[in-house]
Amino acid sequence: MGWVDDDQAPDPRRWRALAVTQAAGFMSLLDVSIVNVALPSIQADLGASPSAVQWVVSGYALTFGLSLVAGGRLGDALGRRRMFLIALTGFVLTSALAGAAPSLGWLVAARLLQGFTGGLLTPQNSGLIQDLFHGAERGRAFGIFGATVGISTAVGPIAGGVILALFGDPGGWRWVFYVNLPIGVVALVLAARLLPKVRGRHRPDIDVVGAGLLGLAVLALLFPLVEADEFASLWWLFPVAFVVGYGFVRWEHRVVRRDRAPLMDTRLFTETPGYVSGLGLGLAYFCGFTGIWLVFALYFQTGLGFTPLQSGLAVTPFALGSAVSSAVAGRLVERFGRLLSVVGLCLVAAGLGAVALITLVVGGSAVVWWMIVPMLVAGVGGGAVISPNTTLTLAEVPNRMAGVAGGLLQTGQRIGTAVGTAVLSTVFHVVLGATGSFAHAAATALGCAVAFIALALVVAVLDRRRADRRTAVGV
Repeated sequence: MGWVDDDQAPDPRRWRALAVTQAAGFMSLLDVSIVNVALPSIQADLGASPSAVQWVVSGYALTFGLSLVAGGRLGDALGRRRMFLIALTGFVLTSALAGAAPSLGWLVAARLLQGFTGGLLTPQNSGLIQDLFHGAERGRAFGIFGATVGISTAVGPIAGGVILALFGDPGGWRWVFYVNLPIGVVALVLAARLLPKVRGRHRPDIDVVGAGLLGLAVLALLFPLVEADEFASLWWLFPVAFVVGYGFVRWEHRVVRRDRAPLMDTRLFTETPGYVSGLGLGLAYFCGFTGIWLVFALYFQTGLGFTPLQSGLAVTPFALGSAVSSAVAGRLVERFGRLLSVVGLCLVAAGLGAVALITLVVGGSAVVWWMIVPMLVAGVGGGAVISPNTTLTLAEVPNRMAGVAGGLLQTGQRIGTAVGTAVLSTVFHVVLGATGSFAHAAATALGCAVAFIALALVVAVLDRRRADRRTAVGV
């Protein structure tokens, strides 16, 4: 197979190649939420505390987010195909390490490594779309990519419940990780055959100092939230996060002035209309969207005594609604633009708000039946948020910054995942400890999720007004 250049005719295998990369990306993104339903089983089997076991989820999301932009840089330098195969191999191996973990410390370490390799893998997907598709086809391919992000997160609890039902306790949770092995091996074989060889464009130039500063800032923000039991003694890390974050931004300005490759290209915020809004919307939405799956798992399994499978099936309406609306929204985004995000966020907020009220009013397992319609509404809304936001945020990004922009957008979403999971879990356990009521704990945590989504809605409305003004003046 020869080298592919930008000026050649479209690769005839591009859609099959996209299917393979999206399957691998689906697997890595699924691991953000699939583990939530297994956390009670992991905690019981390994004898972990609630705060410690949160690192199984938050640690993965954190390292996933921090390696995204570096993965994009390495893909530019080494070639997307080569980097995709390296990252996917690493993801399969670290999945095996997580499944074989004899202790919580081993499991958390494996999840940190797994998140790191998953973060290296994901930007190759967006980079390959840029290499293989042009014009209207690129928009459709990015729509598929955005739908993969949303659907993979929504179906995670269902997939986790099915796996735990098949393999049972106490060690059934290990197959949540082992299932990646056959899928990953098949994807490796197909990727080696179908992905084109595209030459790297320049030498690696990774902003190590910037990556370190960003990592410290996020850790300082996340650690007090995850360590809920020690929160009172760790509050001082929040101002540390602010100071280090400010230093990170200043450093990135300096890197740009020296005409080097920054971790976060600050010109995206000044030269690209709509990018800041899309980044902020994604960050806020993922803070609320991804944390709810852990809340539901804790409420259903620990509070109501559901099995993992029953817990996963209880949120099926959200996954079904999201799957259908994601496919439709990808085709409507060019016509309706940011209005899709506004409507979608309203539906998500209304649906989850109704679910929160239902948990307080309806007792016992009957709550599941009352949740079907509002969860379906929330799912339909969720499918109209992620895919259109991805397309709209990257629509006006200059080609020279496309790789950085895609990686940074995903980084914001992953950090939102880590922060949201930590916040909602902390709120759940704090309220549970204070009231002893699982229903009140779940309702309060879901209320926090609605607050995050409302923040995303404000961003979407403001961005739509900005776009309307630009249209009115013919910009």
